[in-house]
Amino acid sequence: MRPSRTRLINAARRSMIERAELRRKLGVAGNALKPGALLSRGKYRVGEKVDDAAHAVRKEFQSNRLPIALAAVAGVAWLFREPIKEHVPRLGRKIQELAASVADRLHPGDAEPADDDDIEIVEDDNEAAQ
Repeated sequence: MRPSRTRLINAARRSMIERAELRRKLGVAGNALKPGALLSRGKYRVGEKVDDAAHAVRKEFQSNRLPIALAAVAGVAWLFREPIKEHVPRLGRKIQELAASVADRLHPGDAEPADDDDIEIVEDDNEAAQ
């Protein structure tokens, strides 16, 4: 074979190889742009972001437990503000009544003094015999 023919054959082979490589790259790019591939890539990235955010929240909660717990309690109280407004006054009255009755039982001397007419004199049988 003459050198020019060999060069042409080699050039044809190189072009065939380059075309195959270009077709492969275009196939990969085409597959990457299909809706299913875009959706799965998006899910992966969202999952990564959610994992990163969850890790950051967990780390913050571990280092700042009390402020976050107080904020959570305040948030729950805010959510239930209407039922609390309705039921707390009744509950407060019941607690006050209970506390007053307990206080009356614990401190009977603080009760109202009885009238002299209400006092009944009772003699013991042993006293009468003397």
